[in-house]
Amino acid sequence: MDFSSTPADLPSTKPYLVRAIWEWCNDHGYTPYMAVAVDASCRVPMEFVKDGQIVLNIGPEATHKLQMPNDVITFQARFGGVARDLSVPIARVIAVYARENGAGMSFEVEVSAPVVEPEPPESPPEPPSGGGRAHLQRIK
Repeated sequence: MDFSSTPADLPSTKPYLVRAIWEWCNDHGYTPYMAVAVDASCRVPMEFVKDGQIVLNIGPEATHKLQMPNDVITFQARFGGVARDLSVPIARVIAVYARENGAGMSFEVEVSAPVVEPEPPESPPEPPSGGGRAHLQRIK
């Protein structure tokens, strides 16, 4: 057996630890929360992002269709009564913990593209300043 492999050669333990803490929270009656460093690869409700981060309740009562494979966590959740589809790459997870006591684990976040803020809608063009009344013409 060769034990000389470097950490870069090893698959990440992060998705396994995220799932384990989620399961531990549920088994003991705690509410699992997930903190996320939001960037362009995340699909979350941007109106709830503060300082580039969002904290999400990922408990069974708060989510629908929760999937936690090794690359991305996906689920549906309600925000303001509206169901939304969420997607969080495992690389963007900062922490998973129990809301009630803070027990859990934090993680390092991989550097990626900065958060892309949506551009505000263009304002309608201002009417020309002709200085007079509008001219209407009747066509027969």
